Amino acid sequence: MPITITMPALSPTMEEGTLASWHVKPGDAVSSGDVLCEIETDKATMEVEAVDEGVIGKLLVEAGTEGVKVNAPIAVLLEEGEDQGALDGFEAKAAGGSDAPAAAPEEPESAPEEKEETKSAPKSEPRSASAGGSDAGKGGRVFASPLAKRMAAQADLDLSLVDGTGPKGRVVKRDVEAAIESGTGKRQTDAPKSAAAADAATGSSAAAPAPAVARDHPPVTDDYEEIKLNSMRKTIARRLTESKQTVPHFYLTIDIELDALLALRKDLNARSDSYRISVNDFIVRASALALRKHPEINSQFTENAILQHRKVDVSVAVAIEGGLITPVVRNTDQKGLQQISAETKDLAGRARDGKLKPDEFAGGTFTISNLGMFGIDQF
Repeated sequence: MPITITMPALSPTMEEGTLASWHVKPGDAVSSGDVLCEIETDKATMEVEAVDEGVIGKLLVEAGTEGVKVNAPIAVLLEEGEDQGALDGFEAKAAGGSDAPAAAPEEPESAPEEKEETKSAPKSEPRSASAGGSDAGKGGRVFASPLAKRMAAQADLDLSLVDGTGPKGRVVKRDVEAAIESGTGKRQTDAPKSAAAADAATGSSAAAPAPAVARDHPPVTDDYEEIKLNSMRKTIARRLTESKQTVPHFYLTIDIELDALLALRKDLNARSDSYRISVNDFIVRASALALRKHPEINSQFTENAILQHRKVDVSVAVAIEGGLITPVVRNTDQKGLQQISAETKDLAGRARDGKLKPDEFAGGTFTISNLGMFGIDQF
């Protein structure tokens, strides 16, 4: 019987992810340990390995698909002796045995009448660029999500010229974004280029359609570059907002003399070429020793209790492309400067390459983020 491969949970907080790329295709034989795909989470991009042996029967989720829920089916593996005929009547299920919803990016809910029309639409394969556009070009209705329609109206795109990759060939957000980027489907008319211009031309006072991307405030001008948020940036924004709003903040600052520390660092680094201890390594060790001496600080505030951690696991913030990640130096208070330095460099290097394991960036009890090397006194 075919085996359903599901979206793995690659971190304790992961609820969904982006299937960044496939390393296999239907018909490929795989063994346990072979890399199947790369998954982008809110922390990093990681490789997913096969657990079972067999032949890839079908890929259920396309590369680049965002918002794939944990435990949703992403592929089907044929066991030894099975062929494509084994897939006839086979229904991939989510982990836990329940029927899995189609793995497609979430779109805002359609209006009731649009939902009804979509349900009654004939089944069709996703259209390709060579298919000559949508059915609308033949007099039919263009099936598109409400968000895609608003985006198309804002960008002055003709949806009948945009190929849909959503369920049943429906035009969705990513299709409009691709059309905007490539210049496909731009209306060749002298019509006003925006809802505001249209209102001015017609004297209408109707509200303009919502912008393509939700913002707290509309852009001041139309001269800007729109940079799409990846999963990491969305998570950073959400968690920092939650932290600022829900956790009591207080700030303590003091100026200290580090002459003795800098002299010691210079002396230690002169003793060997096999390591180079940074000021940050001293800060990590000093913080760890302080947490061991004052365990009440090594705590986490929850709604009903304070969780005082028994281990001192210091997270060190590392800037990576498009975001920030905090790999953890475990049992930091029990390690010397040289070991802290080596582990921090190793973790930071693998963080930048997207090669950290989930348990290497989760569960820290204290976090250090240092911008002192840029001359920043406080941030």
